[in-house]
Amino acid sequence: MTKTNANINPIIEWSALSQGEQAQALARPAIADNQVLTEQVSNLVEQVKSGGDQALKSLTERFDGIKLKTLKVDSETVDQAVAALSPQRLAAIEFAYQNIKRFHSAQQPQDVSIETSPGVVCTLKTEAIDSVGLYIPAGSAPLPSTVLMLGVPSQLAGCRRRVLVCPPDKNGKLANEVLAAAKLCQIDEIYTIGGAQAIAALAYGTETIAPVNKVFGPGNRFVTEAKKQLSQQIPGFAIDMPAGPSEVLVIADKSANPAFVAADLLSQAEHGPDSQVVVVADDRTLLEQVTVQLSEQLKALSRSEIAEQALSKSRLILTDSIAQSVAVSNEYGPEHLIVQTDNASDLLGQLRNAGSIFVGKYTPESAGDYASGTNHVLPTYGYSKVVSSLSLADFSRRYTVQEISRQGLHNLSQCLIELTDAEGLDAHQRAVTIRLEENTNV
Repeated sequence: MTKTNANINPIIEWSALSQGEQAQALARPAIADNQVLTEQVSNLVEQVKSGGDQALKSLTERFDGIKLKTLKVDSETVDQAVAALSPQRLAAIEFAYQNIKRFHSAQQPQDVSIETSPGVVCTLKTEAIDSVGLYIPAGSAPLPSTVLMLGVPSQLAGCRRRVLVCPPDKNGKLANEVLAAAKLCQIDEIYTIGGAQAIAALAYGTETIAPVNKVFGPGNRFVTEAKKQLSQQIPGFAIDMPAGPSEVLVIADKSANPAFVAADLLSQAEHGPDSQVVVVADDRTLLEQVTVQLSEQLKALSRSEIAEQALSKSRLILTDSIAQSVAVSNEYGPEHLIVQTDNASDLLGQLRNAGSIFVGKYTPESAGDYASGTNHVLPTYGYSKVVSSLSLADFSRRYTVQEISRQGLHNLSQCLIELTDAEGLDAHQRAVTIRLEENTNV
C-alpha cells in the first residue's frame, strides 16, 4: 500500500482483495442514524400536521433563528431580488436556464396509439402531475442551480401548481439568485421554510400552503427522512427518488490528467463531509500523482475543512485493466461517473450503472451541476442501478386508454372467456358475455 497525506486513504489493490474485502471497499458511509433520526423527524411532522402555519413559524425560529411574519414571498420581493443582481449574474442564470430548457424540451412525450387487433384500440397518454413541491436546500450557500433543475422540467411538463420552499437566511430572506431563477421558471408560489417541516407542509398542507402531489429536490438527512416517512404515510403523495450523500467515481488511465482528476474529486468532496469520492485506475503512477494533486489543490479551497473530511472516506483503487475498472464502477453504481481515459466514449456501451456520465477530459461534473443541460438531481447510494436521473417524465404520469367496438369485443371474447374461466372469475366473464348478448335492434 502506498501512503498518502492530507488525510487521504491509501491506494487499494483491487485484485489483492477477497470478495468480502472488495464489497467493504465499495461500502458507502453509513447513513445517519436510524431510530433517533426517525423519531425526531416523526415529531416534527406531527407538529406541522397538528399546528399548521404556527408550527412552521415556531420551527423556523427554533432552527433558523428567524421570527417570520409571513411564510410567503411576494412578487415585489422577487422583483427587487432580480434588480439587485449584476447583469453578469443574471446572464449566467439565463444561459443555464436556456441550456437546461433545450435539453428537457427534447424529452416531450408523444401519445402512442395502436390497434392491437381489429376493433381494439389501445393508447398510452401522458399528463402533467397537477401540483408539485420543489425543495431547494440553502445550507452554506444558495442553490439557484437546483431551482433551474426542478423549475425547468416542471414548467415544461405543464404542472398546474408549482410550490418552491427554501430555508431563509439569518435575515429571513432567500438568496437573490434563488428568487431570480424562480422567476425565470415562472414559479410564483414561494415560501421561506426548510427542513423536515417544509416537507410536512407540502404533504399535509397548512392554512397558507395547500398540499401537493409530489415533492422533488435534495436535502439533508432530516429532509430525506421526512420525504421517506411521508411518502409511506399519505395516500397519493410521492417523492422523486431515494437519496443519500453525494458521490463521484472517476475511471482513469495513464492518459488522464491527474490535476483534472483531483479537481473532479474535490468538487464533489466540498459538498459535505459525508460525500464520497472514488477513483479507479489501472495505473499506479497516475493514482500517486492524483494524491499529490489532492493535497495541493485542497489548500486553496475555501471549503477545505469539509472536503478533507470527505477525503477521509475516499477510495483510490488500483485495477489490473480498464475492463476491471468498468466492473468496479458497475458494482458501485455512482451518482456521478467521470471517464478520463483514452477513447473514453468507447466505454459507454459497457458502463451500466450511473446517475449521470461525464465523458472525456474536458467534461467536468461541474458542467452537469450547472449548465450543460442535463439534470443534476440524481440517484445516490447505489440507487442508480434501479432509479433514473431526474427528467421531464418525472413531472408527468402515464395512463392507458382503450376503446373497443362490438366486433372488436367479439374478436376478443373467446380469449376472455377462456382466461376468466381459468381464473374462476365469473363476474369478469359475465361483463363480456352480457354485451355480446345485447340485442342491437332494441
